[in-house]
Amino acid sequence: MVLTITCSFSIAEADRKDVNAMLLAALGCNLAWGIIDGFMYLMACFSSRGQNIGKLRALRKSRTAEEAHKIIGEALPPLVTSVLSHAELESVRQKLMGLPDPPERPTLAREDWLGALAVFLLVSLSTFPVVMPFILVGDARLALRISNGTALLMLYGTGYAFGRYAGHRPVRTGFWMVLIGTGLVAITMALGG
Repeated sequence: MVLTITCSFSIAEADRKDVNAMLLAALGCNLAWGIIDGFMYLMACFSSRGQNIGKLRALRKSRTAEEAHKIIGEALPPLVTSVLSHAELESVRQKLMGLPDPPERPTLAREDWLGALAVFLLVSLSTFPVVMPFILVGDARLALRISNGTALLMLYGTGYAFGRYAGHRPVRTGFWMVLIGTGLVAITMALGG
């Protein structure tokens, strides 16, 4: 998000006041998106808990073992379901039936709130490496180049880490992240964002 602000910054006639206004806009933008993304994280946690409660209730209301096994199978990743035998599914069903009654409605746990805080901090703090050149470097043109380079490195690093985590080629995924991120920034700017 911060790139949409810094890339729209006109260095040709910028003075310190313009740089300060751009810095405030970038920080405000990422703070707002940090709040939004943290809230979306909480909504995903809330939804997941509600779905799990619904699945457990459906399992307990099932009339046959086969119906219960189907519910369990749909709740698991397909690869896991494909290797479970009838006896293993039945064992899982028995253990789930022995759980205490689920709450009437889903609630958010402490770890959900901590996760939302972590999302907020990641989004908000990711602004600083990109805007620091405007604070530390007196020449706006050089600061913009350093800022853009920093943003590209951050995109690459994020893509590389994602590639490793997802089992893809990290170097290639890093470059794709840079290309896709740059394209999304261009689209956002073209749409006036």
